[in-house]
Amino acid sequence: MTTTDFAKYLTKYFTEYLVAEKGASANTIKAYSNTFALLLTFMEEKEHVKADRLSCDHLTKEVILRFLDWLQNYRQCGNATRNQRLAAIHSFFAYLQYEDVKRLAQWHNILSIKIKRQEKKSVNYLSVEGVRFLLQQIPDGTKEGRRNLALIALLYDSGARVQELIDLTPSSLKLNKPYCITLFGKGSKKRIVPLQEEQVKLLQVYMEENRLNESAFNSRPLFANNRGGKLTNSGITYILNRYAHNARMLNPELIPDKISPHTLRHSKAMHLLQAGVNLVYIRDILGHVSIQTTEIYARADSRLKREALESAYVNVIPNLSSEGSWEKDAQLKTWLKNLAK
Repeated sequence: MTTTDFAKYLTKYFTEYLVAEKGASANTIKAYSNTFALLLTFMEEKEHVKADRLSCDHLTKEVILRFLDWLQNYRQCGNATRNQRLAAIHSFFAYLQYEDVKRLAQWHNILSIKIKRQEKKSVNYLSVEGVRFLLQQIPDGTKEGRRNLALIALLYDSGARVQELIDLTPSSLKLNKPYCITLFGKGSKKRIVPLQEEQVKLLQVYMEENRLNESAFNSRPLFANNRGGKLTNSGITYILNRYAHNARMLNPELIPDKISPHTLRHSKAMHLLQAGVNLVYIRDILGHVSIQTTEIYARADSRLKREALESAYVNVIPNLSSEGSWEKDAQLKTWLKNLAK
């Protein structure tokens, strides 16, 4: 069977460009490969072109637009997911500009496809009391409970993304002063985050119980499933929601209807901001590339905005004259009273 030009370029893109040249993370490669798996499905089901017959000539701007519409209309994807898929497609065709210059205009047309505007969602976070109450619902009388308490508390204390937590090993931790954890974020960017002493105590108990403090187990997953493998995103979400449900039943005002591991990351950022920590430091703790990303927390905190306005307030509004007060106007008072009848 003859290999098509599309298959050759796509294989080279993943194996040589993304992995070897660009050094993309495993998560990026997985997300991009899922995008092209969906594109192959679309081409076969809707464009009637099987994967082994698909060539670069089939991939025009119009076809890619139909694929993006198919994602939203048939697979019910939102604008955010559509934009993520489009980012993968843009990356591939930007690469093709230098690999197949004969069709440069075709690739430019595809690269001209715009991302869709996303509705900005408000930041979903727990109050300090909410986090404390949530953690109180996790029983520490069982081995599983002690693992889950250490896990969920660490999600909050470190502000880690869930994948960063999944990838942790015992060697990622420094449990003697100054306490800290090493996280590898997007693009395998490394950052070191301080830990609180109470969190370290939870980790020490958990690790000693599971022998994770021994050098022989230094490279194992810090938080493992029953088979000793890494927990998954959905697995951690399930664990969190078990306790969130119990906490919500007891005090619905403290726990929102929807909660995810990312909610704890948002919560940590908001609490740092409310404690007066500079946005630059919060950016570094969260592993944001740009301070603009971190600024969503400042925009979301109405209390801080109110306090900032109050501290800068200068009274320039004159007092109303008592002579013009409606309270001294008998006819107006009578009219207002009649409105209520």
